[in-house]
Amino acid sequence: MLRKVTSYLIAGSLLLFSALAAAASAPSEIKIGTLYASSGPFAAISMPVHLGLKLWVDQENAKGGVMVKPYGKRIPVKLVAYDDQSNTATAATLYNQLITQDKVNLLVADSGSVLTSMAVPIAREHKMLLLDQTGTGGTFFTPDNKYIALMSDPVSTIWPKYIADFLTKEGPKLGIKRIALIYATNDFTGTQANAVRKFIQDSHAPVKIVYDKGVPTKTSNYTVLLNNIKAAKPDAVIQMGYPGNDIAFLRNLHDSGTHFKWLFAIYPGLETEHMEKTVGIDGLKYVYTYTPSSVVQYHAESGMSLPEFHKAWDKAYPNSKVSFGFNAVAGYTTGLVIQNALAATKSLDQLDLRDAVFGLSGKLKTIDGTFALDKNGAQIGEITPLGQLVPDGKGSLKFTVVYPSDVATGKPVYPAPAK
Repeated sequence: MLRKVTSYLIAGSLLLFSALAAAASAPSEIKIGTLYASSGPFAAISMPVHLGLKLWVDQENAKGGVMVKPYGKRIPVKLVAYDDQSNTATAATLYNQLITQDKVNLLVADSGSVLTSMAVPIAREHKMLLLDQTGTGGTFFTPDNKYIALMSDPVSTIWPKYIADFLTKEGPKLGIKRIALIYATNDFTGTQANAVRKFIQDSHAPVKIVYDKGVPTKTSNYTVLLNNIKAAKPDAVIQMGYPGNDIAFLRNLHDSGTHFKWLFAIYPGLETEHMEKTVGIDGLKYVYTYTPSSVVQYHAESGMSLPEFHKAWDKAYPNSKVSFGFNAVAGYTTGLVIQNALAATKSLDQLDLRDAVFGLSGKLKTIDGTFALDKNGAQIGEITPLGQLVPDGKGSLKFTVVYPSDVATGKPVYPAPAK
């Protein structure tokens, strides 16, 4: 009996000693390094992502920090953030600085594929896990790179699946047979254009692409291009670009009086408030777009619900000129992935963090939908339905989800009425 009691005391002492040692070795803060663009062509998508992530940081710090499993306690979060001003060279320098000088625990990419593209090789070289927020370029995710995971967007190779499915399965019933495709030649939209092309080709549907044109991302005038598209006599037009491309295309289209019976663009859905301010309601009527998680209410098992997040956003940024939309949700989602990974990780070692992030795949459900990764770190969950912006009868617009049928809230308006 005495030996048993002694054994229990020793075991208890060892456990207490281990707990005290872990607490003593715990860092005073968890440093998360990231970039944002306050100006330049990517500011419209970067700033809401950054503010969404910052909102999460502020909320966790109000609780005493984020729970970190190896230390069994909450540890304050320090967000180390630099402004890259939408400049890729500046971004490359700052990513290096975050890793080598600031020695952050977690590296978070700036928004979008162009600025993320600078981080991918740098993170890989330094064996630093890159938490890729919205850089969806398919070339980022390869079997030989285990230092990347996509947080808040489906990878570009699958994102446009519902566009192609609608056009190939429902399009012929509506009389859609001829499709025009115009896109900005960057990792984000170039990959999506390739995916659309392949989906249509593989479908063997009675539709064909009669116009296919890539343009520089800096394109700001589409007048001549619109005339060329019109001459091809398409039944449907797919235009893919960053916000600046969408704004220029839709403005030029509206000003020219040209009318397309079916038109898709990306950012009328992802950043609706911003597009309403820059293009106007009339220029967005009947446009098809992605229906983002800032509109669709997914059942969140981690973090706030969409109404709660929107309320928290308005409270945190009451006078901000940054519009609430999908990218705000994306930044917050990144925070939730970090939160759940730190609560499960074995240590702050980069490969242990990777294992923790990948361990969330198919299990984590947030306001952005179900988080799911393939073996290379590409996001294959969080796919957005196809929607159409239609007049709400009150001088504004509303989303009608038109595809797929199991989540549809209405039927597509085709052909779109002339504006």
